[in-house]
Amino acid sequence: MDGGRPTNERPTTNEEPPTSGSRRKSVLSDHPVFPILLSTDMAASRTFYHDTLGLDIMAESDDRIVLRCGGGTQLAITNSTVGTSDAQTQMAWRVPDIGAALADLRARGVRIEEYVAPDPPTADGIADMGHSWAAWFIDPSRNVLSVVQPKS
Repeated sequence: MDGGRPTNERPTTNEEPPTSGSRRKSVLSDHPVFPILLSTDMAASRTFYHDTLGLDIMAESDDRIVLRCGGGTQLAITNSTVGTSDAQTQMAWRVPDIGAALADLRARGVRIEEYVAPDPPTADGIADMGHSWAAWFIDPSRNVLSVVQPKS
């Protein structure tokens, strides 16, 4: 029992859900998020994220790796038989200096992608997105990752 409730029961709430069009602040706006990426090869993903990118492993099993990222955030990699079929950016790191971030990634052996129109065109791997500069790289399971430096 935990707080008078068996621990295997789903927590309940007495709060009414907000009505349609309500402007009440969401509980989700106060909590960090963490992306979950799919991996078709957990060993290759472990090597890429831990050894190549240098992220610390917080927890690991045959089906999942949880990695520590900045600001108390986490990244989860989960085993998948099909992986991702999406060519869009799956996740991005906000960085203060995109040039320094790319230099570090390249020094670690990470290939930075180059794009031409109709994709955002890049020069030396960096695209001017208007509000920010961005660069992309791809993990062993074809997840598209990004580093982004806001202009403001």
